[in-house]
Amino acid sequence: MTRPEHPAGLAAIAHDYDTILCDVWGVIHNGRRAFDDACEALAKFRAGGGTVVLITNAPVPKAQVVSYFKPIGVPDDCFDDCVSSGDATRAELSRRRHEKIWRLGVDAGWERDQFLYKGLDLDFVEPDEADTLLCIGLRDQVNDDPEDYRALLKQGVDRDLPMICANPDIKVRIGDQLVWCAGALAAIYEEEGGRVIYPGKPHPTIYNLAIERASEIRGEKPARVLCIGDSPGTDMRGAARQGYDALYVGTGLAEHGDDFEEELATLLDQYETSARYALPALRW
Repeated sequence: MTRPEHPAGLAAIAHDYDTILCDVWGVIHNGRRAFDDACEALAKFRAGGGTVVLITNAPVPKAQVVSYFKPIGVPDDCFDDCVSSGDATRAELSRRRHEKIWRLGVDAGWERDQFLYKGLDLDFVEPDEADTLLCIGLRDQVNDDPEDYRALLKQGVDRDLPMICANPDIKVRIGDQLVWCAGALAAIYEEEGGRVIYPGKPHPTIYNLAIERASEIRGEKPARVLCIGDSPGTDMRGAARQGYDALYVGTGLAEHGDDFEEELATLLDQYETSARYALPALRW
């Protein structure tokens, strides 16, 4: 597999692209603080006439994703718009308003997750009454293990319920800690023979939505698109499936040592995917 090129920074390749689809967690912030150099790089790309659409597997709508930015220092000038797996999931749920939904999620009180389905008037029921399983995540991201859910998930498989996976990520970094996401449960569901609908990366729905937004901003469909992300399994694989160039940054899921190039080559081989470019961290 061809190894990535290692430019000095985004400035070295920016002239080749008119639009960037950029991941959020692990690229421009870690859930606790903004990565200033990354935000500056995106702002400079925009200042040069480029369009930046943030593309995230967060299982909440855009408004909630963006509301987290100011408190942790992500500036408004580093992006034009944002699309989320939550946005794409809402679109899928809106087509299923007539169905009974089994809801499996992160927040036992649903205070945060309610934004995913607020206003859709969905009928939430127990597993034995459901038509569809909506998987938002583990009930306790920090202390639970996905394997704890295998028997529960098997109930849905046995009833042939399709699962809508609101966040295809397996793990995400929050500060210095990696926590499990809905994608880990979806993987088990598929292992047990279940059907999974993925609105987020690396699947087409969220990319189509991002390109629609970029087209509205630019007044024409983007001609040269670069995807930036920290996940081989979602960001790099998603870009490859859409036929876009990808830039991997090492500030997210994987912890890299001194030999970044060799470690990354091994990592990409493990996921059977590729990236055209790579940087230890996004910078201009």
